[in-house]
Amino acid sequence: MNASLAALALALCAVATPGNVAPRTPEASIPVQQQVEIDTEYSCVVCHVENRRAFTLGVHSERNIRCHDCHGGDPTGLEVATAHTGSDWIGTPDKIETIDNCTSCHSDPDQMRQYGLPAGQLAEFRTSRHGLLLLGDGDLNAPTCTDCHDAHTILPANDARSNVYPTNIVRTCSRCHEDQSMMEPYGLSTQQVHRYMESSHGKSLFEKENFSAPTCVDCHGSHAALPPQVDQIANVCGQCHVPARRAFYDGPHGQAARDGLLPGCTACHSNHGTERIAPDQIAAACTRCHAEDSEPAALGDRMQDFALHAYGELHAAEEAIENLVRAGHQTRDYRFRYRAALTAYAQMDKAQHSLDIETLEDLDRQTSSISRDIRSAEEVAAEEVWEHKLILIPVWFFALSGIALALFKLRSLRAGEE
Repeated sequence: MNASLAALALALCAVATPGNVAPRTPEASIPVQQQVEIDTEYSCVVCHVENRRAFTLGVHSERNIRCHDCHGGDPTGLEVATAHTGSDWIGTPDKIETIDNCTSCHSDPDQMRQYGLPAGQLAEFRTSRHGLLLLGDGDLNAPTCTDCHDAHTILPANDARSNVYPTNIVRTCSRCHEDQSMMEPYGLSTQQVHRYMESSHGKSLFEKENFSAPTCVDCHGSHAALPPQVDQIANVCGQCHVPARRAFYDGPHGQAARDGLLPGCTACHSNHGTERIAPDQIAAACTRCHAEDSEPAALGDRMQDFALHAYGELHAAEEAIENLVRAGHQTRDYRFRYRAALTAYAQMDKAQHSLDIETLEDLDRQTSSISRDIRSAEEVAAEEVWEHKLILIPVWFFALSGIALALFKLRSLRAGEE
C-alpha cells in the first residue's frame, strides 16, 4: 500500500475514534498473512479491515454482496460524516433490523432459486418459539439470524466450520440453552445438551461419526424451532425410525398417541437422553405406566423373556463360531446363518413396538433354531477333537514302547561289550 493511502487510512480512523481511545492500526502494520486487499474507492474497509477480512471468508462475498447492502451508508465517502449517512444508514442493526436485513434477500424466491435455497425461513421463524418471543413479545433474549449464523463469516451448512454444521449445531444451541440465568424465566432445563451427548443419538454422531444421527434441528426444526406436540412425537421420530413408527401405530399404543394420551416414543424412551431399552429392562419400562399385577405388565414380562432368550442364543452362537475357528474349521456358512439370526433378532424390535407377542415368539424360535444348529456343529467339532486325542493314545503307547525297547536293547548291547 502506498504512503498516501496509508496516511488517508490513519486520518480516517483518527476521525472515527472519539475521545482518548487509540486510533485503529493502519493496514501497513497488520501481519502479511492477515492483510486484506483494499479497494481505494470503497471506504468501509479502510477502518473496518477485520470485519472485511471475516466477511471474505463467507459465501456472501462470493455473491458480490458489499457492506452497504446490509449496513447502508455511502461507501464512496472518505470521511465518517459522509460514509455514515443517508436515509438507508443502519450502522449496527438490532435483532429486528437483522431479520429485515437477511430476509430482504432470503425471502425472495427469485433470488434464492438460483442457489437452491428455500425462501420461507421468515415465515417459519414467525411460527417458531424463538420468533414468537422476539417478533411477538419483543423479548431480546430470543435469537436472531446472526446469533446462529454469525454476522460476517456466513458459511454454508455443509462447511465443517459453519455454526450449523451437524457436529456444531449442539454447541450453537447450547450457547443459550446451557445458560441457566437465561433459561430460568422460561422454566427450561439446562441439561438437554448433557443428556443428548450421553444418548444413543449423541454417541452415534460424535463417537461413531454417523452423520445420519439427529441433532437439535432434526427434531425441533431450525428456523421453525418448536418442541413437538404430544401427538406429533411418534411422527418426528418416525422420520428416521420408519419401521418402528409403523409398528407403533399398528399396536394398541398408536391410537392413544394419536389422541394425545400417550407421549409417543418418549413414553418408553426419553427425549434428549434417548436410549435403547435393554432386553432385561423391557418389563420395567412397561410398569412405568401399568401396574405390576396388570395384564399389560404380564405381557411385558413375556416380551422380556423372549428378548432375553433370543439374545442369549445369539451370544451362544457367536461363541460357537469362535470355537470352530480355533478348531480350524471353515465358518463361512455358519457366519451366514448367524447373520440370518441377527436379522430375526432385529425384527423383534418391530414386534415389540406393536406388542405382537406371536411374532416375537416366532422370531425367538427362528433365532434359537439357527443358534442350535451352529452350536451342534461346534459340539461335533469338539467330539472330533476328542476322538483324535483318543486315537493318539495307542499311537503314543506304541511309540513309547518302541523307545523303551530300543533303550533296553542298547543297554543289553553295552553290557555284552563290557
